[in-house]
Amino acid sequence: MPIDSELLIDWFDSCARDLPWRRPECTAWGVLVSEIMLQQTPVARVEPIWHEWLARWPVPSALAAASQGEVLRAWGKLGYPRRALRLHAAATAIATEHGDVVPSDVDTLLSLPGIGAYTARAVAAFAYGKRAPVVDTNVRRVVARAVHGAGGAGPPSNTRDMADVEVLLPRDEARAARFSAALMELGAVVCTARSPRCADCPVYDDCAWQKAGRPAYQGPAKATQKYAGTDRHVRGLLLDVLRGTPEPVWKASLDVVWPDTGQRDRCLDSLLVDGLVEQTADGRFALPGEHR
Repeated sequence: MPIDSELLIDWFDSCARDLPWRRPECTAWGVLVSEIMLQQTPVARVEPIWHEWLARWPVPSALAAASQGEVLRAWGKLGYPRRALRLHAAATAIATEHGDVVPSDVDTLLSLPGIGAYTARAVAAFAYGKRAPVVDTNVRRVVARAVHGAGGAGPPSNTRDMADVEVLLPRDEARAARFSAALMELGAVVCTARSPRCADCPVYDDCAWQKAGRPAYQGPAKATQKYAGTDRHVRGLLLDVLRGTPEPVWKASLDVVWPDTGQRDRCLDSLLVDGLVEQTADGRFALPGEHR
């Protein structure tokens, strides 16, 4: 059963959250920054940092002119800091190769460093009103339930997931872009994973999952992600030290953040490999691009 695009878009027009990157005055650069920040990070944590970034770096060339260390400091506690370096690299390419204007077509966006299939399509749709299937976890869940009558989406398949959404999109480009945003919003605030608010759903009457009696998800269980004590946690503690000081630090200042020497050293090595930390000529450690 296809999803009624008119019903869903009407719902979105009246009920969507007022997010700054959805406002008409938001630039394509603002949309790109939001999409990178929102990956695996809740809106509430992203919004204040997004405002700070756009005030400080309103165009790609402004971010490109900053050092990687400055960018990592400004990224703060958003997590997955490699995203900050990817955004810096994309900004540099946009500034030097595209006249400081974020490209509008998917293929050109995909050619930018650090921009993957989801982000390229999201920017094309949400910044430029293009017809492009935009598929995230929320969209996959809505399609699994409303179209296929399943309790959950199961493991992702890029080809299948894209095809599933492609056939649902209205032919008109602007309507398709609006539908993509509405589909994502529905999964984020109504058709949620644990406690779906089915009584508030605009497509309740046609939902295949409802008609099937809301069967439980039968596929493989998704691994729950813990944080405390993981390498990601330790990497974050090490970066916190470097973000908190303007000068490079000796290794002894990093050693105090975690008692397990083996894990701590492994995490420091991985930060060096990822380009998130640099070692100075005298053997101290610093954020990249600040102290050669």
